[in-house]
Amino acid sequence: MTAARHHQDTEQHADHDADHHRGLAADVARMLTRSATRRQSLRWLFVGAGSAVLPLAGCGGGVSADDGFGLSSSTTTTGAASTGSGSAVCSVIPEETGGPYPGDGTNRNANGVANALVLSGVVRSDIRTSVAGASGVAAGVPLTIRLRIENVAQGCAVAAGAAVYLWHCTREGGYSMYSSGIVSENYLRGVQEADSEGYVTFTTIFPGCYDGRMPHVHFEVYPSLAKATNAANRIKTSQFTFPLAIANEAYTSSGYASSIGNLARMSFALDNVFSDGTALQMASVTGTASQGYSATLTVGVNW
Repeated sequence: MTAARHHQDTEQHADHDADHHRGLAADVARMLTRSATRRQSLRWLFVGAGSAVLPLAGCGGGVSADDGFGLSSSTTTTGAASTGSGSAVCSVIPEETGGPYPGDGTNRNANGVANALVLSGVVRSDIRTSVAGASGVAAGVPLTIRLRIENVAQGCAVAAGAAVYLWHCTREGGYSMYSSGIVSENYLRGVQEADSEGYVTFTTIFPGCYDGRMPHVHFEVYPSLAKATNAANRIKTSQFTFPLAIANEAYTSSGYASSIGNLARMSFALDNVFSDGTALQMASVTGTASQGYSATLTVGVNW
């Protein structure tokens, strides 16, 4: 699947070869020895009862915009219980925009092609630090993300051996590899291979809320770890979010000051990705801001 690319940020992009170090292919080989242009169909949002159907552009990182328009038969969610709703059994998670900051080789940053998939060390569980010679560390409320990948085409059998590339913004709302001051960092990005039960697990921080979007996490699903070196092989691009009560609690923590106001101005009804419903994209969350959170979600794909 291909992801929409729309960016209103004022950062300038320059040519540079981003094929850093030996890359994911080398990581895969070492591990083995030890053991979408725009979305194909634009979603449309109904605005008001009986009104005309209008496109609604959404936002990306910082104060700029993700694109991706949407319509589905699911209902809009404007709030959520603190534990979230999880996902329905045997359902394909909606295809969503990867936004302007995918870092999967499909666009450029200020240094050239932005491709985390080829970085040595990108296959990892803890994504709070940068790899491949970068040394930055992302601070924030601890968050463990646990996704269970299921193949809907096979009766929702666990997709053991599938791979997930996951990324999200910092507590300040910026994206490594793109945002000012962290273009040379690659933290909060990582690849994991699903275990025998279909699970991938990432240790990270609770993402901030930037202007125009609800808190969210991006991810791409690949049929195998070996194929996760090239974005052309992805079989699903999507996003998930968190219960409103959890986000409000998390943003009382140090470093999330800007998220408080940004979240207060937003809702799931206004979010260009989640306005058509969050039933399949609302993570179940346990924990506290002081102790950290654990988020779980079942992700149905079809291949």
